[in-house]
Parts: sequence; C-alpha cells; structure tokens
Amino acid sequence: MLSPRVLPARDTIEGDVRRALTEDVGSGDVTADLLPAHARARARVITREAAVLCGSAWFDECFRQLDASTRIEWRAADGERVAAGSVLCQIEGTARTLVTGERTALNFLQTLSGTATTTAAYVDAARGTRTTVLDTRKTLPGLRAAQKYAVRVGGGENHRIGLFDAVLIKENHIAAAGSIAAAVLRARALHPGLLVETEVENFAELREALAAGADRIMLDEFELHELAQAVAEVGGRVPLEVSGSVALDRVRAIAETGVDYVSIGALTKHVRAVDLSMRIEIVDA
Repeated sequence: MLSPRVLPARDTIEGDVRRALTEDVGSGDVTADLLPAHARARARVITREAAVLCGSAWFDECFRQLDASTRIEWRAADGERVAAGSVLCQIEGTARTLVTGERTALNFLQTLSGTATTTAAYVDAARGTRTTVLDTRKTLPGLRAAQKYAVRVGGGENHRIGLFDAVLIKENHIAAAGSIAAAVLRARALHPGLLVETEVENFAELREALAAGADRIMLDEFELHELAQAVAEVGGRVPLEVSGSVALDRVRAIAETGVDYVSIGALTKHVRAVDLSMRIEIVDA
C-alpha cells in the first residue's frame, strides 16, 4: 500500500498540468493581455466550505509552468481538514500569470480536494471497524494517479491501479473461462506473481472461489445478512471485499458485518468539487 504522502511521479504531475494548460491557454490568454505586462499581484485561495485539502502539488505546478518565479505560501497541507472561510494559500507574481493560471490551478485543487473529502466521509463512517475503504478504476480519464493519491490523502486505500497490477475475475471472465475455478487456475498460470481476486454473486460461487484458492473474494450485491453469513463461513481464510450499491448511509452497516474491504466507485466517479475562491489584488501596476 502506498503512503498517503507519496505523490505520483513528478513527470505524471507535470504531464497532467501541461495537458490542462494547453487545453485552457492554447495559443495565449487574450484577456490577460489587457493587463500591463509587468504589473504585480497577490492572491489568496479561500475555501467556502469545510474540506480535506488535496492537490497542492498540481496547483503549484500550474504556476511553475507559467512563471517559475511565482511564489506560493501554503497555510494548510494536503490531508488537513480545513474549515469554511480558511485561507489555504497566498500567491505572489505577475498579474498576468495569476489570472491565466487561476482556473486551471483551482480545477485541480477543488477536484482533488473533493475526492479526498468524499473519501474521508466514507472512512469516518467505517471508523472503529476492521473494514478498509478502497477506490476503483472509475476515475476521471487521464487523472487516475491524481485521484488515487487523493483517495489516500482522504484516508482510503487504493485497489488495483489498472488492468496490469492485479487479476480481477468478473462475470464475463468467468463465462468465457467456463467456471470460477478454471479462471483462477488460468490466472495463476499466466500471472503467478499477481493477486488474484474473483467476484461472486451467491454462496455456491463463494465456495467455488474458496476451493479454487483465490487470494481475495468480492461479494457483489450481497444483502447485509448474507455478508455476515459469508464472513462466518469464510472464517478469515481469505479477505472479503464488498462491491456494488455502497452508499454513504450503508457503509457503517456493511462494515459491521466484518468484511475486510469495501470498494466504492463514488469516491472518484461522483466527486463534487470543493467550492474554492481565488481573490486577486494588483499591488504594483
């Protein structure tokens, strides 16, 4: 498991920002041209709501790529819970740089803070149980590493990063292979070093997955009483994961059944950006 404080690779962050700035700025900020070229400005970023801060590295990189002389002083760090009205950072640089970078930088900060804040709510709901909150691959295209970092900042853990680092056998794979046992056997032969997880939809499939030696079993759309029964039947022989229809108001009840993991697509798929504001003041025209 990656530490919450381990950022994605530097070139990943740079690439995320480069694509975003190219998309927004294009051939140049024609409105920023209205400002004097050498005018200096400062700005403050304020959150209008309580949140878990995340994304400062992407925010910094936006202004670094526009003008490396821009200075940013953070008053909160990634992972910190901030109250509504809090000043998150102060920025000083050319006025053109600040107005050009404002939207792209805030887009990263508000989106990743939204992911971290949502994750923290689910983690808080499961607190005190044995259940770990996981993300899924339902991320914004091109921002998987960023959003999975935000999940860790919010107190969750990452499921597989992509299709390459774990085997997850689902309904279509089982149908193609002929059975759960055949799919697990084939996965072991092809990828002996990877975790092999299989989805099950009933107790017959659960028992087949156990007998086949899966490393982890995903209980799909099981009722609460069935989850508790599955935990008792498996008896800790392999970790159990819950997936499907996991809303915030159900997480506590699911966790109290004793399952090991709950994977939640809503952490990254349904994310609502945190409401942030950047207020700019010209200090030297």
